[in-house]
Amino acid sequence: MVKLELYRVFREVAEAGNISLAAENLYLSQSAVSQSVKQLEQQLGTRLFLRSPRGVTLTEDGRLLFEYVRSAMGLLETGEDKLQQSRTLQAGTLVIGASDTVTKTYLVSRLEAFHQNYPAIQIRILNGTSQMVLDYLHAGQVDIAFASEPKDKDAYSIRHCFDTHQIFVAAPNYDCDFDHAHTLEEIAAFPLILLERKASSRAYVEQYFQQHGVSLKPEIELGSHNLLISLARIGLGVACVTEEFSQSGLGRGVILPVRTAFEIPPRSVCMCTLRDVSPTSAANRFMDFISESDKMTYDIGHSYHFTNV
Repeated sequence: MVKLELYRVFREVAEAGNISLAAENLYLSQSAVSQSVKQLEQQLGTRLFLRSPRGVTLTEDGRLLFEYVRSAMGLLETGEDKLQQSRTLQAGTLVIGASDTVTKTYLVSRLEAFHQNYPAIQIRILNGTSQMVLDYLHAGQVDIAFASEPKDKDAYSIRHCFDTHQIFVAAPNYDCDFDHAHTLEEIAAFPLILLERKASSRAYVEQYFQQHGVSLKPEIELGSHNLLISLARIGLGVACVTEEFSQSGLGRGVILPVRTAFEIPPRSVCMCTLRDVSPTSAANRFMDFISESDKMTYDIGHSYHFTNV
């Protein structure tokens, strides 16, 4: 395999047409340049230059090689430039995996602020459940996954973002006693509106009930958190929702929390990257940006900001 440095010297000599000038441009001695050209010719088994008192000219083989070397060296230099731009955040792509709800309620405002600060970074989002976006991460399809805290923590570098709380809600005129603290069995007896089975929050709630010997048999299963609230507010049943993502409906009183005699432990939503894979410059800066933004928000308001839905 010919060393790349020999091709760099070859290109410079071909463009300069003169060993002395090429040596000056490369900050090398003339003898070093001459030796590099001779070494390249020996390794390729052909003569590349015709020498004369006026300088050097390419042979037919030299002209053929020069076209490829010039193109290849140009691509390498472009790659180095692009890499430098990426490291300095003057270019690059950031691919994020997150659920629709996390994207809409948590990420949108933060993405807007990040884009204002780093407009050259192209942002893409792949939506899916926590398990799906972690799978995207392992497949190299996303740089960062926003997911419920993974069970296999050793495989990831994890930054905590916020906690979520699962609560039950119903329309204000729904036929239930909102002052009564309902047991697990009483909640399970309601016509329940839950997310579809593949949703991580659904699995988490069902696991909690099953640990206490109670099974959930929903009347309605949905793929959208917003639809949980919409169907609860028209009186179709009691919905299990994420409190942090339901502030608009709760604040306007179109849904009310159904009191319970139990409390489902909170879940953490985290930024996850693979422990054995170094994040890109854009991914590192975005994670730092999120952490700094959330700390500032928490220090000022003592709560994280979620967009109303």
